[in-house]
Amino acid sequence: MVVAMEYSSLTIISSQRRYQLTCFNAFWLLFLFTVLSTVSVSSSTTPPSYSDYCDSIVPESTPTDPDYTTLPHLLRIPNGRYTGGDKILVNTSSDQFSFDYDKYLSFTTRKVYKTKTSGVYKIEAYLTFSQSYYSNYRSRRGPLKFLLNGFWSESSGKLCMLGSASWQSREGNSLELDAVLKLNFAKNATILTSLVNGTLESLSSSDDLNYFVPISILAFPSMSYYNYTLVSEELDSGFPGGIDIPQNPSLGLQPGSICSTLSRQFPPFKLEYASECNSSHNCTPFGKDIGYLPTFVSFSEIQCSEDVQKLRYLIDFSNSSYGFYYQPFNSDTTLVAEGSWDGKKNRLCIVACRILNSSDSLGNVRVGDCSIRLSLRYPAVWSIKQRGIVGQIWSNRTVNDSGYFHRIKFGGFSHNRVSLPGLEYEYTQMERVEILCPVKKPSQHKGLRYPIADSYDMRFDMSVKDSKGRSSWGSAVPISVGDQFYEHRYAFVSTSSMVDESSALEAEANYSRPFNISYNIMFYPFAGDIYDPSTDGQVEISGEGIYDEQTGHLCMVGCKKLGSYIQESTNDPMDCEILLKFQFPPLNSKKGDVIKGSIESTRKPSDPLFFEHLKFSATAYYNGEARRSIWRMDLEIIMALISNTLACVFVGLQIFYVKKRPNVLPFTSLVMLVILTLGYMIPLLLNFEALFLKIHNRRNVFLRTGGWLEADEVTVRIITMVAFLLQFRLLQLAWSTRLGDRNQKGLWVAEMKSLFATTAFYISGALMVLFVNWMKNKNGNTTVSSSIEVYQQHNLWGDLRSYGGLVIDGFLFPQILLNIFQMSRENALSRSFYIGTTFVRLLPHAYDLYRAHFVPQHFDGSYIYANPTADFYSTAWDVIIPCGGMFFAVVIFLQQRFGGRCILPRRFRESEFYEKVPVVSNG
Repeated sequence: MVVAMEYSSLTIISSQRRYQLTCFNAFWLLFLFTVLSTVSVSSSTTPPSYSDYCDSIVPESTPTDPDYTTLPHLLRIPNGRYTGGDKILVNTSSDQFSFDYDKYLSFTTRKVYKTKTSGVYKIEAYLTFSQSYYSNYRSRRGPLKFLLNGFWSESSGKLCMLGSASWQSREGNSLELDAVLKLNFAKNATILTSLVNGTLESLSSSDDLNYFVPISILAFPSMSYYNYTLVSEELDSGFPGGIDIPQNPSLGLQPGSICSTLSRQFPPFKLEYASECNSSHNCTPFGKDIGYLPTFVSFSEIQCSEDVQKLRYLIDFSNSSYGFYYQPFNSDTTLVAEGSWDGKKNRLCIVACRILNSSDSLGNVRVGDCSIRLSLRYPAVWSIKQRGIVGQIWSNRTVNDSGYFHRIKFGGFSHNRVSLPGLEYEYTQMERVEILCPVKKPSQHKGLRYPIADSYDMRFDMSVKDSKGRSSWGSAVPISVGDQFYEHRYAFVSTSSMVDESSALEAEANYSRPFNISYNIMFYPFAGDIYDPSTDGQVEISGEGIYDEQTGHLCMVGCKKLGSYIQESTNDPMDCEILLKFQFPPLNSKKGDVIKGSIESTRKPSDPLFFEHLKFSATAYYNGEARRSIWRMDLEIIMALISNTLACVFVGLQIFYVKKRPNVLPFTSLVMLVILTLGYMIPLLLNFEALFLKIHNRRNVFLRTGGWLEADEVTVRIITMVAFLLQFRLLQLAWSTRLGDRNQKGLWVAEMKSLFATTAFYISGALMVLFVNWMKNKNGNTTVSSSIEVYQQHNLWGDLRSYGGLVIDGFLFPQILLNIFQMSRENALSRSFYIGTTFVRLLPHAYDLYRAHFVPQHFDGSYIYANPTADFYSTAWDVIIPCGGMFFAVVIFLQQRFGGRCILPRRFRESEFYEKVPVVSNG
């Protein structure tokens, strides 16, 4: 019998082993079959051949030596235009929130090799379509980039390349896009032949998921062999037709500085049309086809040739000063031009041509109608009525010819051009300033210091409000201080350029007298209204007056250009009856201050040019405050590192504690552990990019702190992640222990009671927050509940986020409830854990009290530690929350020493003592 049973057991074991071997062999057979299938499929799917698609355009040749000379610069398209690409790129006719000017591309040569065929080069390049970055399909995470390989023929100018790109469809499917690029470069490049066009076509069949509609490409690349033919001919004939504006002398350019001065992109210039021009007349270089009068013109450099002092431009006309930067040209409103500096008359002479047939197809586009002329000057003397670059646009056709248009003037201020040698500023309104701007007496408060007249502190962005309460925004930039121009080096400030206290006091002693000063002030019209019919999208005021460094008071007379039809009625191109007043706060203010001011008309209310009183304000971003803010952020990084490190230590000690005493794990509140885990996880999710991407916060743009601040922030995130992992491990241990012990039914009941009670309490608190938020919005009270004046408005999300921080501060509350319901005396939590974690949660409130009284705060959004939007911070809350946290820690200590219900009245504690009476066994 025993032998039979043993034989049967052996038979069963042998069968199991045979079954295991069979499964093992089947697995390997399946694996080999899969590998062989993959190999066969891969071998059958061969990559597209260059000869099949491109040999008829540029025959393939064997590459030899790399070419690092002219060709990489020859085949470069920084900003082209395209159409097509349906299924992979946004179609502006059907997709909302996308715009034509977003559809631009760039072609960048990566590697170039000579080949055995003379004049044929092997090219490796990137073709990038950047429209998707600005479209509403943000799931694609950036531009579409093709890596291409092919050949270019110098004799024919043709380029043919094959390549691919990884992409994502609108439905979320991964795509592998194979394509062929065909471009035509001119052999002999002139302004008429410099246009490059071509197509990018899909190699997939039309019913394939990877197929896309062919993309037509149009561009004007930089060409080292370009011939400046038209402008040279015009200069030889004296460049006739232009009017010397302004009449006063113009500045010349030094040899060798043409490209450095003229090749950088100019700011948008405002156009000034003749008085008889309106939308129904032929007043633009584009005729009546565009249907409106453009307001601004912008020059974008294509290339510059210093040796011949000539340049190439794309000249774009638009109705908005936005969008000129980082956008492709609109062929309907863009001119292709070549220019040359005329050293005899100190002017830039430009010959421009239209882009024709762009509405039909990009393949039929050509350059023609080169009858347009432009000139540009730098006036040697600036004043309140004449400052910045001035120019004109005209046609060399006669009045009766087709394509003729009235002469157009343009001009604008650019602070990065004021450093030209010989430039002067003439103050013409100082007599009126003395009448309208009486000198204020110095403040009676000793020790107050105000910004230095030529410091970066004098420029600012501002918010403008009218008498109806409507808001707009703008900026104010000094032009000249005394007899010197405001240095353009202040355009960006770094921490190394910030003056210390001693240098500030020395500067104050040297520059305490009132200064003559001039400003350029710009703001946009109010929503639903136009400040003046001549604003054309923005209000620009030139001002000059007096700034007093002892009082921080600035008072100026302002002038604003009038529209052409208003000029006819007033016989004056500008309205100079404007008074501007500024008041700068002290540099050493201990609280966040703002620059305040007003813009008002000195005319009578019955005057047609009178306007209502305007007020403006701006945050005072002073250099000294910036230095102190950097010190504060460094301190907050240290505090965050210390807090997160301590949190890791205390959680680690709790894990070590429960490893030695596994019997206490079931008595740990799972709700408490979940709250603590979420407290670390949510900030990580909200700041996930900081771990892997280089974040450029707006505070870094001003403070110029470089990469150190970002690196420190990433370090904080990493330590926070370690704390999260440790906390999650503790939760996992408690959960698995609770599930593994089937005799702990009473613990589950107590846990559920604790969960319901905790949830009800938290929901009640959330409803209270919603009610308070509703009352604030109803009463119009937007006061920030923080001891530090920061410029932010607490919305509903902000209040709920702060409430979440309060919940984490009281993390011991679920454990207290669990101890009460299960009447436990177990030491579930180590003292180092609940006392240490309480300390970590309360430390930010102690720091906030210190920060509120001793650290001035000006930079909104620069919080790294004790962020006011992540918890309730105020003088009251910074006292209440620590008291509550310490009270909870004391309760836990008493419960683990005297029982879970020791904090309740005696009549609620008696049942606990009866439960603990030992039972005597008779056996």
